[in-house]
Amino acid sequence: MTLQTETLIPTSAAVETDDFGSLQRQMIIILDFGSQYSELIARRIRETQVYSEVLSYRTTVEQIRQLNPKGIILSGGPSSVYDPGAPHCDAQIWDLGIPILGVCYGMQLMVQQLGGGVERSDRGEYGKASLRIDDPTDLLTNVEDQTIMWMSHGDSVTHLPEGFEILAHTENTSCAAIAHHQRKLYGVQFHPEVVHSVGGLALIRNFVYHICHCEPTWTTAAFVEEAVREIRAKIGDKRVLLALSGGVDSSTLAFLLHRAIGDQLTCMFIDQGFMRKLEPERLLKLFNEQFHIPVEYVDAEERFLAAIAGITDPEEKRKRIGHEFIRVFETESRRLGPFDYLAQGTLYPDVIESADTNVDPQTGERVAVKIKSHHNVGGLPKDLRFKLVEPLRKLFKDEVRKVGRSIGLPEEIVQRHPFPGPGLAIRILGEVTQDKLEILREADFIVRQEINRREIYHDFWQAFAVLLPIRSVGVMGDQRTYAYPIVLRFVSSEDGMTADWSRAPYDLLETISNRIVNEVRGVNRVVYDITSKPPGTIEWE
Repeated sequence: MTLQTETLIPTSAAVETDDFGSLQRQMIIILDFGSQYSELIARRIRETQVYSEVLSYRTTVEQIRQLNPKGIILSGGPSSVYDPGAPHCDAQIWDLGIPILGVCYGMQLMVQQLGGGVERSDRGEYGKASLRIDDPTDLLTNVEDQTIMWMSHGDSVTHLPEGFEILAHTENTSCAAIAHHQRKLYGVQFHPEVVHSVGGLALIRNFVYHICHCEPTWTTAAFVEEAVREIRAKIGDKRVLLALSGGVDSSTLAFLLHRAIGDQLTCMFIDQGFMRKLEPERLLKLFNEQFHIPVEYVDAEERFLAAIAGITDPEEKRKRIGHEFIRVFETESRRLGPFDYLAQGTLYPDVIESADTNVDPQTGERVAVKIKSHHNVGGLPKDLRFKLVEPLRKLFKDEVRKVGRSIGLPEEIVQRHPFPGPGLAIRILGEVTQDKLEILREADFIVRQEINRREIYHDFWQAFAVLLPIRSVGVMGDQRTYAYPIVLRFVSSEDGMTADWSRAPYDLLETISNRIVNEVRGVNRVVYDITSKPPGTIEWE
């Protein structure tokens, strides 16, 4: 599933006043019950060119009325609706007169709160299932009978509330899709948002267009126009300092801010010593000479290495790097400033994965679990002296690429593989040293050379090397060696939320392995990571 060329739909949280994007437009909201797929639902809605945003399940009916959405989707979640302390939404939601679609847990909650029954199933249903359609109208219009949908549930509906009827079933689930047509309340036991659900997007389109009567009004041009207007209104005549890394996120932000406020923007590139080979030089040449956006260069390698010296815990490493970034900005801003705002290219997946465990102090309900901190959302000190500007905070990577392309960013940057803010420091497991950085930098350079030489760079979402903090025995030149292994990590993905390991050609892996072992001193073994996300993450730390 891909977005149309001209499409980009941002989302923003109602409680975050610094997010860009007017809320006074038609939209679909997703109430999140702790599912890792909640943001994927939002992304699928955006593929229909309709604005969407994700809110907590604790959002009140009054708050929903103020947002005036055209429709509501209740996400899945890890709980059972009958568990003590299971998350429940405001029961008045069913009387709003707004179309509602419950997905998995969301459907079960709808059934329970409206008087139906949900119990533990004798047999769970996980993975692909053939959907047998009983009512091919309304929600299931143009969804083919026996199409494959993705199931993931151990509970099932035992009896429906008054006025509901069954729209579809599977071999193991009698109520796979349900509806109360008069009240426009719908539920599906499967996950239409995941790529494995063949008819999922058609179902979502039916809900968005035919049931909620939304119009496809959001485009890249509309986002850029509004973002520029919001930036100017927020910043006024103040000055902004941008943390430029050279990736598509910060580069797109630089172009967007430069269009909005011109010389009020100062771009600063902090070379923390964790960049890939030749990238700092390339970045400065592009921005200073080709784009005519001046960049202040700061060499802070020694400072960053000292900040994480001896640190082996990945979470602590990320936080220290994030903390040091801010401190360097503060130091340099005194020289170049004063600045009122710090601009960051934070994206939605960064925010999602950095979310702390969400605990209701009264009920103890848990919603989302922190996976890992990101450098631009997890390490900010409490005494931060800047106000943050994050216009891209609610966008996915593919959406940012569309914005970048629309405002003139070259393909070289638009299609650049994602690169983490902490750089190579989190691709070296355990303690980071100068020697290890040089080893990984050279190995990573070989990886990029070979996939570019074969013109398959864009076949991968990411392709990189990882250095492990162990050594193994080898033999080179009839002599015993005791050296580091390099892990090759090639993945395919749409947005970084989920990913599959790439089936890279064997001869490519062989060439890369031979070159690394022969050309990079300190390495005697190369292995290939065949783990998907989940259960693994794309980065190793």
